[in-house]
Amino acid sequence: MEIQRIDNQRPTPKASVTVKVCGNVIEIRHSFSGSPKITIQKLNADEYLDFRTGSVEVFQHAASRAEDKASVAQSLRNLRDIINSNLTDPESALWVTLTYRENMRDTQRLYEDFHAFIKRLRRYLKREGHLPTEYIAAAEPQGRGAWHLHVLLLFPEKAPYIPNGDMATLWGHGFTKTKSLKGVDNPGLYLTAYLGDMELTEAVNAGQFKAGRLGESKDKSKAVIKGARLHLYPSGINLYRCSRGVKRPEVLHMTEGEAQEIIGTAPLTYEKTIAVRDSEGQTVNIINYRQYNRARAEDQAETAAVE
Repeated sequence: MEIQRIDNQRPTPKASVTVKVCGNVIEIRHSFSGSPKITIQKLNADEYLDFRTGSVEVFQHAASRAEDKASVAQSLRNLRDIINSNLTDPESALWVTLTYRENMRDTQRLYEDFHAFIKRLRRYLKREGHLPTEYIAAAEPQGRGAWHLHVLLLFPEKAPYIPNGDMATLWGHGFTKTKSLKGVDNPGLYLTAYLGDMELTEAVNAGQFKAGRLGESKDKSKAVIKGARLHLYPSGINLYRCSRGVKRPEVLHMTEGEAQEIIGTAPLTYEKTIAVRDSEGQTVNIINYRQYNRARAEDQAETAAVE
């Protein structure tokens, strides 16, 4: 199979589309050949049934995430959607980075320390008269092997001010940094970029990119190597964890015309159409993907009102 990007093609108003609503971000996907035929069914963690042959086959598990970067990338896309589904007002959240003084490489300890931190934080919020928080926590590996955490704290109204000294005391293992997300209209995309990309200097130090070959790279003017961090995630680790009150994206099936009613005045922010061709070069499917952002529609309306 070969996948090639082509000129955009839109479905007709009566065509079936899949709509994924992630807060302010709305994604539309249309397959011109309909739903793809299912060829396998998972039986358990190690086996699947192949409908084409009727036989039970064994999954080939990757020894590390380096052998399956697509799996990490998909996890980051899922995380992006969860963040957008829960964060429609950036002023209701805090983005906190939790680091260790030492070169901490134990992923089990990472989340044990985090859960203890959350308990202390919730007691602190109650004591200070603040509303309780939900959380989305994501682990990030560094090139040298150390781990740290990025935590999105979600509040039902404007996020409280928490002095960094208090946050560091609550964490108790090293440096902390708290950032505001004010002005970020696609927080899921903005935040997950931290977890997949790597600064150039770190990539060189980690041996992923040879400084001597910098002149041969198209990315020599960029400070970030896209996707360079993906292979650092070991097999089996949960890239992220969420509290119970965190919402998941809403996936709907409807016509293109019905989808346009949901989109309303939200501007188109991204679109691509791909053709899927078989080994003989025949097109077997065409898929159109679009993304709209209602937050940008609100920004445009506010700008127009000011003008």
